[in-house]
Amino acid sequence: MTAVPHGRRRGFAAGAGLVATALVLAACSGGSGGDDETDGGGESTGGSLLIGTTDKITTIDPAGSYDNGSFAVMNQVYPFLMNTPFGSPDVEPDIAESAEFTSPTEYTVTLKEGLTFANGNDLTSSDVKFTFDRQLAIFESGADGGNGPGSLLYNLESVDAPDDTTVVFHLKSENDQVFPQILSSPAGPIVDEDVFAADALTPDADIVDGQAFAGPYTITDYSQNDLVSYAANPDYQGLLGAPKNDEVTVTYFADASNLKLDIQQGNIDVAFRSLSATDIEDLRGDDNVKVVDGPGGEIRYITFNFNTQPYGATTPEADPAKALAVRQAVADLIDREEIADQVYKGTYTPLYSFVPEGLTGATESLKPLYGDGDGGADADKAAERLSAAGVETPVQLSLQYSNDHYGPSSGEEYALIKDQLEATGLFQVDLQTTEWVQYAKDRTSDVYPAYQLGWFPDYSDADNYLTPFFLTDNFLGNHYDNQEVNDLILQQAVTPDAGERTALIEQIQDAVAQDLSTVPYLQGAQVAVVGTDVTGAEDTLDASFKFRYGALAVG
Repeated sequence: MTAVPHGRRRGFAAGAGLVATALVLAACSGGSGGDDETDGGGESTGGSLLIGTTDKITTIDPAGSYDNGSFAVMNQVYPFLMNTPFGSPDVEPDIAESAEFTSPTEYTVTLKEGLTFANGNDLTSSDVKFTFDRQLAIFESGADGGNGPGSLLYNLESVDAPDDTTVVFHLKSENDQVFPQILSSPAGPIVDEDVFAADALTPDADIVDGQAFAGPYTITDYSQNDLVSYAANPDYQGLLGAPKNDEVTVTYFADASNLKLDIQQGNIDVAFRSLSATDIEDLRGDDNVKVVDGPGGEIRYITFNFNTQPYGATTPEADPAKALAVRQAVADLIDREEIADQVYKGTYTPLYSFVPEGLTGATESLKPLYGDGDGGADADKAAERLSAAGVETPVQLSLQYSNDHYGPSSGEEYALIKDQLEATGLFQVDLQTTEWVQYAKDRTSDVYPAYQLGWFPDYSDADNYLTPFFLTDNFLGNHYDNQEVNDLILQQAVTPDAGERTALIEQIQDAVAQDLSTVPYLQGAQVAVVGTDVTGAEDTLDASFKFRYGALAVG
């Protein structure tokens, strides 16, 4: 059975793996080109970059993936109607000439003249309408396999293209405060209607062969999760400007140890996700690199499947009160400080709510409710909860994590969580691991009762940490359903008064803290380790949370 219900256009989502990235690492090697500009894209100065990553690509079809590894590719090759300039979280027109609300439920975009895809096809409003109609069709039919970003379009009723350069989005609710940002999100890449299928995912090979690209780069060579080669697109007319390099080649590593070795030996210019916290700490003392810290929006959390967790709705011993007590006991026993310090050496900090610190509306709703009330664990409180609910101990809990998606420290991270849960005898944890490609399928098919996820935001707003997770129809697909929370989320998204909206965001966090659909526990910063001859990391490591290759140069 599919964990994510379809026909669910009311909820944003952001993939389990946009879900998840925070460590962006760059180091030196050979290469040439670059100039003194540090404000993002500009006139191409030639040269090439070699990038290494341990990330994984699900698909480069924008309708079929919602993870950071896939979106990293999309940000290089697809255009957006709205995008974030280097150094800012705020959206501006990208391939659009203008974009504005023309009524409370109409958002009108005017495209620039003369836009083309790399294959020579014109890019018109017809392609834009096709893009968003397609996202919704694939999402609602389930053809995305539960991994697409279509839930972000929850407020989109329909799209019109009255002429070649005009697009009118008809929205269900008035005064949508986040729709312009959604156009810059994983639901927003514009695709070529002559290359992509209207109601099914298009194979990566067909996309590459069709050269259906109109972003800063085109793809010249592609082998999924092995190698992707890019060339600067001379016909890109968007916000980011021309890349500062001519070519980029990204190699996908099976493990971080080889990635670090290639950095140290100068075989690559950039290592982009993910080295361990120990590696980062070591590189801070390396005179051949410089460490750059950027604003962080990543969170780590445990997700509970409300059907298959202990005492879940489809288990033989189904009991909602006992199921809640199990979730609460887990929240009581997690020692966030220990995980942050012991595993991540301070590159992550404890998180006590669902919206990370620094965003408007963030409040530490979990801290007074669980553990010792001050952020620490409390085994006695956990034992009392379980006993009061009639839960026999030790609770048998199956806990899953991905060994290749959230960095090389995930094994150590979840071994420590297992130890924390088992230390008092209240839990017996069956800890298992799965590689990401299979993991992404399993988690939306009720396979895992409790499991690891990370989140890397689509846009810099508290909404992006609430709507994807806690609407009835959410990307987690974990069967969480609280109508009050659902209504509050929809209300905050269309509340124009900043103070009223902030109060609603705080109220949502307090309500979800009672239910514990997820247990967030860490917030990560963005960290870039850059070779002394690599420029531009400061520009791309910004509050957009998009790592855009066009800002990087060597020399």
